[in-house]
Amino acid sequence: MFLVSRLFTTRLRCIALGFILLAIPLRGFSNAQESAILSSEFIYEKAPFPSCHASTIVETNDGALVAAWFGGQHEKAPDVGIWVSRKIDQVWTVPVEVANGVQYQKLDGTIVRHPTWNPVLFQPKNGPLLLFYKAGPDPQRWWGMVTESADQGKTWATPRQLPEGILGPIKNKPIELANGDILCPSSTESPTTNLWQVHMEVTSDHGLTWKRSDALNDGVAFGAIQPSLLKLAGMELLAVGRTQQGSVFQMRSNDSGRTWGQMQASTLPNPNSGIDAVTLNDSKHLLVYNHVQTEPGVWKDRSPLNVAFSTDGVAWQAALELENAAKEEFSYPAILQTRDGLVHITYTWNRKKIKHVVVDPKKIVPKPYTGGKWPK
Repeated sequence: MFLVSRLFTTRLRCIALGFILLAIPLRGFSNAQESAILSSEFIYEKAPFPSCHASTIVETNDGALVAAWFGGQHEKAPDVGIWVSRKIDQVWTVPVEVANGVQYQKLDGTIVRHPTWNPVLFQPKNGPLLLFYKAGPDPQRWWGMVTESADQGKTWATPRQLPEGILGPIKNKPIELANGDILCPSSTESPTTNLWQVHMEVTSDHGLTWKRSDALNDGVAFGAIQPSLLKLAGMELLAVGRTQQGSVFQMRSNDSGRTWGQMQASTLPNPNSGIDAVTLNDSKHLLVYNHVQTEPGVWKDRSPLNVAFSTDGVAWQAALELENAAKEEFSYPAILQTRDGLVHITYTWNRKKIKHVVVDPKKIVPKPYTGGKWPK
């Protein structure tokens, strides 16, 4: 009897402890919200560069995950190159530099080299894996580059420069239209007027020839860059992105991106930091951003890093908080839904590492914002 009693008492204590642990919210979330995050990991622990930024992620035609980012001494340093890692058997490979900004060698042997910027991976339905990026001394004077891989990101062709005036997707992934055209969200930061303006670029032959739209905003009412594209009903698209005005912008097209309506402020805040968004297989939408309230023109911290949910791309609810630490940086996210329905998010972690988070969108429990604030 004594042994049975001890076993029963021990079992009750374990059950009680289990309830206590379940009651402890992780990162301030309810258990339902927390369960949506399936895994969170760094793509690498050590690398031959001290600083990194601006990641991108893609699923290849054979189902592999490939990520890229720029890395070097620091942003704008001439040694900054484009680095790639592939996930093989649930393990990320050692990062490999696949492109850099080396231009030429002077007669005295000096190498002229510029930094590279903002890689964007994209897998067309048919054709090689594409890697777009920028090269140049700064965002006001950079130019577009592209390279491609015929073996799911294992090896890469010699990069080629895009035609003059074409930058390619500036930060976030393109979308492939019903006719096979690749619509690339792009933008410029003028070296003469300092205006930030959004435009679209289209290629029908995987980056060989291009068409470019006019600027879609005047750069005054909204200084906007780095758009991301969402698919709405039929031929409708919604562009959302970064601004200098304290809020994420939104802009609608009713004809698959040929023409666009007026740029407007969305309900989401933006502390002048990059975002990304994706339309899910069930036509709902997720947007990753820094939920930081700020006044127009005021640059604030890039923490916390949040995920918002929407059924129409216009009305947003709070979904997940990925990071929250004062005076740290969690920024420039990329988001992708793979064929298995899971969502993959990569982002800059304190400019030191790239983090990869896997989310089950079916387990997300959205909550309304209260007065524009993130719900407790």
